[in-house]
Amino acid sequence: MNNSGRTSRILVWDLPVRIFHWLLAASFAGAFLTAESERWRDVHVMLGYTTLALVAFRVVWGFVGTRHARFSGFTYGPSRVLAYLRSLATGAPAHYTGHNPAGSWAIYALLALAVAAGATGLAVYNDIGGRWLEHLHEFVANTMLAIVAVHVVGVIGGSLLHRENLVRSMITGYKIGSATDAIGAPRRIVAALLVAVVVGLWTGVVPTPGLESASTMTPIKSGREAHAYTQQRR
Repeated sequence: MNNSGRTSRILVWDLPVRIFHWLLAASFAGAFLTAESERWRDVHVMLGYTTLALVAFRVVWGFVGTRHARFSGFTYGPSRVLAYLRSLATGAPAHYTGHNPAGSWAIYALLALAVAAGATGLAVYNDIGGRWLEHLHEFVANTMLAIVAVHVVGVIGGSLLHRENLVRSMITGYKIGSATDAIGAPRRIVAALLVAVVVGLWTGVVPTPGLESASTMTPIKSGREAHAYTQQRR
């Protein structure tokens, strides 16, 4: 945390973190929108694979990444979260260069829920667990949507209270802070490798059990085909 000397525009979020953030947001949004569609079933499943791959990367990067990306940089107990929320109520919020305590809890919750949603979804797709697991998958997805909504409200509120565009910072990587809190480099090579893995998933280079190739993600074109596909899966 840094409450003074906030006059410099510094690089805080490395490129891998930013790409992860927006790809995860897009994957979850796409998966949620295609959840009830037989026509887009394989796209939904591929988005689940993408989500799990992204979270796996983020967990690794949480230990070996740049300072503000590491879990050690945003591990806060309940007392720190409450203190931060109280500071928001006073209109003079405590400033954190990286993730603030409340935001950090949302991040951990989203990572855990993303794993649960992806794992239960793939189990359902492979006819494991029965109807109860399908209901659990839907519950986890809906819970994740609620956390996302809270996160978005928090980002908007934080941007207004801190007078800093937090959405833009997750695009550019830059925030206002002390020069001593800046990271050294954007880590472009790691970001390129992350993008390559995601592209590999969608092109069939990276194996996705249950999906033979990228051609299987072609939307089913007719209701009759959708019904036949459903019967085949059952």
